[in-house]
Amino acid sequence: MDFGRRSTMQPHNDPYGNARSNLPVPATVKKPTPGHGRMSLAGPAMRAPYPIPPGTNPRQSLMRSQNVNPLMQSASKAQNFGRTPMRSNNRRGSMWQGGSQGPAMPSGQTFMKDSRPLRERSYQAKMRQDIGQFLMSTGFEVAPQMLQHITGKDFRAVFQHLITCLDPLWPFHVELRFEEHFVQALRAMKYPYVGQLDMKWLPTPSAMHSWPALLGMLHWLVELNKAREHYMNSRHPTLQDPAFIPDEFEDMNHHLALALDHNANAYEVFLEGQDVFPEQEKMLEERYAKKDARVLEDLEKLKDKLKEIQAEWEQLKKSAPPFEELKKDNGSLRRDKLKFEEILRRFEERKQKWMRLVQDEKTELEYNIASLEKMQAEEQRLTDIVKVQNLSPEEVLRMNTEHESLTLELESLKHKITETSQVVVRLEVSLTRKVSDAEEALDQYTSLLSTLGLFPPLPPPLEDIDLTIDLHSAAGNPQDLLTGADIRKVVKPTLSRITEMKRTAHADVESERIRVDDELDQLSLECETIEEEAIEVMNKTNALSDQADELREAAQQEATVSNAEALRLERELGAARTAAMANGVGVKSRLQAYQIAYVHP
Repeated sequence: MDFGRRSTMQPHNDPYGNARSNLPVPATVKKPTPGHGRMSLAGPAMRAPYPIPPGTNPRQSLMRSQNVNPLMQSASKAQNFGRTPMRSNNRRGSMWQGGSQGPAMPSGQTFMKDSRPLRERSYQAKMRQDIGQFLMSTGFEVAPQMLQHITGKDFRAVFQHLITCLDPLWPFHVELRFEEHFVQALRAMKYPYVGQLDMKWLPTPSAMHSWPALLGMLHWLVELNKAREHYMNSRHPTLQDPAFIPDEFEDMNHHLALALDHNANAYEVFLEGQDVFPEQEKMLEERYAKKDARVLEDLEKLKDKLKEIQAEWEQLKKSAPPFEELKKDNGSLRRDKLKFEEILRRFEERKQKWMRLVQDEKTELEYNIASLEKMQAEEQRLTDIVKVQNLSPEEVLRMNTEHESLTLELESLKHKITETSQVVVRLEVSLTRKVSDAEEALDQYTSLLSTLGLFPPLPPPLEDIDLTIDLHSAAGNPQDLLTGADIRKVVKPTLSRITEMKRTAHADVESERIRVDDELDQLSLECETIEEEAIEVMNKTNALSDQADELREAAQQEATVSNAEALRLERELGAARTAAMANGVGVKSRLQAYQIAYVHP
């Protein structure tokens, strides 16, 4: 495939053992800047380690992030896009700083002291257990007693396995000694106690003086691997994986992840010879549109709510102040309060009346019960007397006859009493119904008085009249059943008079309304006439203003012409004055010459 323009820059030396890529570049309008080659969007192959989010481990790991993004881990891609070819092999550059570093420890440097209890057997057993479990979980075969009596070969295999788990692309070159790999790897991993390790321990790592420090180093690498695994599975935003980005986000790492994914996809299209990326830009715009969808929806709702509030505010500004209406309502409520207090007083009096009536009935019932008991005692006493008396048969017959006649009379009297009681009950029921009807009628009458505002005091000239009526159903005298003003002589005439007053007031109001409507019509007609006259005056004024403007322009033009003519005349006058002065000087010179010639012939 011919890509048109290709890079003409020669590869230069790379400090990490790589060379500049001679990737084909599509033709573009922009010319390359002199002195600078076109760089890959993926950047150099080696990248600095990514920051790790804070964890519970007090030893902060400096492990490099294994980003799953195609541009951040190009070696894992099936294609060869975005990879920078190396000079010696096809592996990606690692954190290894090159072969310039030696195994010797710098002299005079102050190292951090290891505070771990490495000499304690319990702590060593725990470290061996943690290391063995991690090696088995990663597929490394570990013998049961290997970490207690480890050989130099096994130590090297375990160390290389742990470093490879941290960085799968770490270069373990065959031509370099293990001691050089050991120091370089620990320094790259930022092991804080590397200064306390001696390279002479590596051939025999299981020695008593060397094994605790080397075991602590291996345990530190295991903890670093666990921290790396926890970080890679934490879905933290700093991983910059587009698959972990929620629909709505604000974290800058999520923005960077989307930008990196967009650049990777665009770079693939760029390597195919295209300079524009509409599909990739469309995908990015759709992703951000999805992010802002709910915010935009909330914004539209808030805008609609704002419009409603503004419309309500405008309506409130146009409407009259509610103070007068509230003042009027307050007066009505005060009057209603007085009326309801009067009604409550009446109902309280009625309650007290019924309570007194119930108390009287209870007293009468107790009196009747006591009388019944006395009569029963008297009957028992008479029965006992008859039993103790010795009477003859004639007396007994006579007494029986009298008893039978008295019994018949008593039965007839009881029958009459029963009939009288039934009549009394019917009359009481009828009276109760009539009293209830009368009370309902009075309640309706009182409600109408309250509705019409006819509770005392009445408006003048009826302020001395009280239209309220009370019913006393328990009164013994029929004249005392109703208390208050006389219905025929006072209430009905007063109500008729109030009705006539209301009708008169209504008629007056209607007449006043008609008069006001007529005045409004006349005022409207006069306003229309005045508006027409004002329009005519404005038209005349505009016409006069136009004429004044024309006269002003004509005067200005004439003044301009007059000024030009005056300037011309002034110039001519100056020229004439100059010519006259010149002629006068010449005449004076000739006169003097003649005078001299005459005096001295």
